[in-house]
Amino acid sequence: MSTPEHSPLGKHTVYADRYDPSLLFAIPRQAKRDEIGVSEPLPFQGVDIWNAYELSWLDMHGKPMVGVAEFHVPANSPNIIESKSFKLYLNGFAQEPLANVAALSALLQQDLTRAAGAVVTVTVRPPRIAQLTFADLEGESIDGLPVAIDHYGPPHPEYLRADAQAGIVEESLVCDLLRSNCPVTGQPDWGSVQIAYRGAPIDRDGLLRYLVSFRTHNEFHEQCVERIFIDVMKHCAPERLSVYARYTRRGGLDINPFRSTDKALPGNARGVRQ
Repeated sequence: MSTPEHSPLGKHTVYADRYDPSLLFAIPRQAKRDEIGVSEPLPFQGVDIWNAYELSWLDMHGKPMVGVAEFHVPANSPNIIESKSFKLYLNGFAQEPLANVAALSALLQQDLTRAAGAVVTVTVRPPRIAQLTFADLEGESIDGLPVAIDHYGPPHPEYLRADAQAGIVEESLVCDLLRSNCPVTGQPDWGSVQIAYRGAPIDRDGLLRYLVSFRTHNEFHEQCVERIFIDVMKHCAPERLSVYARYTRRGGLDINPFRSTDKALPGNARGVRQ
């Protein structure tokens, strides 16, 4: 039958319309880190930057308010927050009366910090102030390389190599062809990734093949970025390395993980697809 309820479209989901922190679902990072050989002390620093574009609540007179929120979850937190649970949690504020933005921010920070297991920073901005800018990830695109590709998963780190006989270079390489899949829903996650490093020059054909090999892989955004970081470090041995992925939004949220050997954190400029 050609009716929505008999189609493969998404099924009805019950959305809370009042504040409910129990909706947040935390997933320990360590299981995946064990899989790729990450233990304490962590070989990287970093942050997961979330942007929420569908945030609304009521003022004390019942009038809807809206904002855009930015969340920074530190990479050394023991847990990630599953994105659909995050969306359901944020939606619960839609009919919740709150005194002001400060009260909203305090609740968000309290609950997200509890779920992540480390302090999450929260910024809520008015929706009509252009605080978030648009900019491409800096670096040289490798997408136009004339390479033949026939492997789309699982990730194949053996494609990665660097020319140890060549001189040291410092460069940023960018790929907009990153695609992986949500391990919960199977939905595709689309993104761009920047590999910034200092060391022996990385073979660009091999790097492109490697990044495309995530195309049918099931893994959360944060886990994909950590896998890329570890694989590049293991197979190319750069002196310094940063991996920054900017994923397109789903459910009003985008997730942008950053892992680096350096302490400096990235900006939060949106790509054109975001």
